[in-house]
Amino acid sequence: MKRIGWLTVTVVSLAVCEAAVGLSPVVEAEETVYTYTDAKNGAGPLWCHGSTCLVRVGERTFATGLETILEAAPLNNCRWTLWERTAQGWSRHFTDPMGRTREPSPLAVLSPGQLWVSTNPTRSPAKPEPNGGPARPEMVQFDASVGGGPVATWIPEWQGAPRFTEHSYRSLAADAAAGELVLFQNLDSTHAEWTFRDREGRWSARGQLKWPWGAEYDVPQPIRVCYPNGALRGRAVHFFGVCDIQEPNLKWREYKHALTGQHWDYDFRQLFYTWTPDLTQAPFRAWTEIASREATGGSTAVCDLFLGSDGAVHLLWTERAIDERLRPNFFPGAKQSHSFHYAVLREGVVVRRQTLMESTEDKPGIIVSAGRFQPTPDDRLFICFYAGGTGHDGQSVSENRVLELLPDGSVSPAVRVPFAKPFTAYFTATPRAGSAPSRTLELLGALRDSTNTVSYARVRLY
Repeated sequence: MKRIGWLTVTVVSLAVCEAAVGLSPVVEAEETVYTYTDAKNGAGPLWCHGSTCLVRVGERTFATGLETILEAAPLNNCRWTLWERTAQGWSRHFTDPMGRTREPSPLAVLSPGQLWVSTNPTRSPAKPEPNGGPARPEMVQFDASVGGGPVATWIPEWQGAPRFTEHSYRSLAADAAAGELVLFQNLDSTHAEWTFRDREGRWSARGQLKWPWGAEYDVPQPIRVCYPNGALRGRAVHFFGVCDIQEPNLKWREYKHALTGQHWDYDFRQLFYTWTPDLTQAPFRAWTEIASREATGGSTAVCDLFLGSDGAVHLLWTERAIDERLRPNFFPGAKQSHSFHYAVLREGVVVRRQTLMESTEDKPGIIVSAGRFQPTPDDRLFICFYAGGTGHDGQSVSENRVLELLPDGSVSPAVRVPFAKPFTAYFTATPRAGSAPSRTLELLGALRDSTNTVSYARVRLY
C-alpha cells in the first residue's frame, strides 16, 4: 500500500511538472463584436458581470449586446441584442423590438441548444419614466439549432408580487445537463427574490434571499449583496457577491462628503457567500463572510465562482487594503496593498485560502483584476486575469495572463496571453451559464484604450 501511495504521488508530481512547463496559450481570434453609444444611465454592456453575456452551444458562440436608444432619456434608454459568431464573423441575430431597459441581459444555455436571455423591460415602454420606474422580468427563449427569432417569452413566477425596478442586479445560473434555471433579482435593499424553472418547464419553487445583517454599523441595517456569481447543479445553489451599500461609517461619510461634495458613496468592503443543498427543499444557509476590508475603508471585488465535479466550490476575488483618502485622518499607519485571492469551500466551510498575487507600497508588483476560471473537460482548472501594475523588471505592465491551479495545490507560473490589446474587463463562456468546460478560453468585453467597443477573443490553452 505504501508503494502504491508513493507511485500515486510520483504520477501526480510528473503531471504537475508537465502542466507547469506546457502552458502556452495560442490566440486564435481577436474580433470586434459591436460598438455602442454611452447611455449615461449608470449601466453599460458589462454591468451584469456577475453573470455572463457569452455562451457556447457546441461549436457555436452567442452573445447578448446593449444598444442605446438615442431618442430616449435615461434610465430605460437601451434595448438588448443577440449576436452569433459565424464563419463570416459576428452577425446580429436578433434585436428586441419592444422593450426598453437599463441593464445588459445575461445569457444561459440548456441542452440541447436552448438559449435563454434574461431581460428586465420597463413596464411603461410607450412613455418611459425618465428616472426608471417599474420593470417586469422576462425570460426569452431561442432554439439555437434552427435559428430565427424567439420561440417563447416566459414571465417568471415569484413569491407574491414583487415591485421590481430598472436596477435589478439580477443573476442567472443554469444546470445545462438537468435543463434547469435559477434567476435572482434584487428588491430594494432588503433581499433578492429568486425563482426556479425545473426540467418540466414549471416555475416550481420561489422565495427570498435575505441579506446579511450589519449589526456593527453606526446604524444597523441589511447589507445589500450585488454583482453576484451564482451556480446551480443538482438543485444545489451557490451565491457569492459583494456588499453594496451607502457608506455606513458616519464619520467617514461626513469626511468624504466634504472632499467630494457628493451625498452618497458606496461601500464594497465585504464579500459574502451562501448556499443551499436543494433550492426546492432547504433554505439558504447562514451567510459566510469570505473577506472584509472594513477596518481601513478598502474594497473587495468578486471575480468568479466555479463548482468542481467533486462538489468543491472555488472562489476568486481581489482586495484593496485601504481608502487612501481616509488614511491621514483615520488610520495613518496603514499600508496600501492590492491582492488576488483564491479559496475552496466544502459544505459551506472554507477549507483552503491562498493569496495568488500581491502588490504593496513597500514592494510594488502586479495588480490583478477580472479574474476568471476556465475549467477543461479533463478537470484541469485555469485562471485568466488582467495584470496591471509593475513587473519584476520594474516596468509597467498591462496584459492578460493565465495560470493553472495544479493537482497538488500549487500554482503554475502565470504566462502572458499574446493579445494585440489586453482585455481589461470581460465575460467568459462559463459553466455557471451552461457552457461546457473547454480547452478553449473565450472572452467578451472591453479592450484597453478602446472606447465604446465590445470585443471577442478565442484562446487555445494547450
